[in-house]
Amino acid sequence: MRRSHTTESYQYSARDPVEDENEGLVDGLHTKITALKSLTIDIGHEVRTQNKMLNEMDDDFDSSSGFLSTTIGRVVKLSKAGHNRYILYLLLFSLFVFVIIYFILKFQ
Repeated sequence: MRRSHTTESYQYSARDPVEDENEGLVDGLHTKITALKSLTIDIGHEVRTQNKMLNEMDDDFDSSSGFLSTTIGRVVKLSKAGHNRYILYLLLFSLFVFVIIYFILKFQ
């Protein structure tokens, strides 16, 4: 009877370091899983923020595109209307402004 008792005691004491090691590994895994969870939550928040910003940029580009296409349509309509004097006046005004800027910068 005494032998079986010593054998059980030996088996229990042999398992104890293995169980301690397993518990240590489980604790390490728990720490890593917690870190991964917080990292994935942070990534999720960042993705939502970036998606919101991209949607706002898309809306801004759509409105700018609409405004630009309307403006270009007006310029094309103006050029087809036969009012070439307006384009001539615009070119003369631009030339006049550049000449004034040139003289101001040259004689300072």
